[in-house]
Amino acid sequence: MFWLVFYGFLAALGVFIAYMACLQFTKTQNLLADGIKTKAKVIHLEVFTGDNNPLYSPVFEYKDRRNQVLEYTSSIRSYPAPYKVGDVVSIVYDKQKPETMKVISFWDLYRGSVIPFMIAAPLLVIGFSYLAFRLI
Repeated sequence: MFWLVFYGFLAALGVFIAYMACLQFTKTQNLLADGIKTKAKVIHLEVFTGDNNPLYSPVFEYKDRRNQVLEYTSSIRSYPAPYKVGDVVSIVYDKQKPETMKVISFWDLYRGSVIPFMIAAPLLVIGFSYLAFRLI
């Protein structure tokens, strides 16, 4: 009985995480469909202390539809720096909240759904495989 509950929990957790990943994917798709696409320039790189190397986070500058200059600091920190100062990238931002933007690249757009799916997949396979084996 314990194993049935345990694997049932793994399956339920996998379903929950997959559902949250689907919500994030839908949110990204809506941003791409309804958002404003423009160009942003890397104006500088913020430097953070890492374990062995410095981590860099790009700061982007872009203009919204009202021609207001906005800045966005990426939440992704990496070594080496993903961009150089002066690089121009394509971005998409929300019409209602111009400060909510994403760089149009695979990981910037889809990391919020890919990583949870990667976590959910083994939970779903292990949980439902055991349940199918025991209940059939």
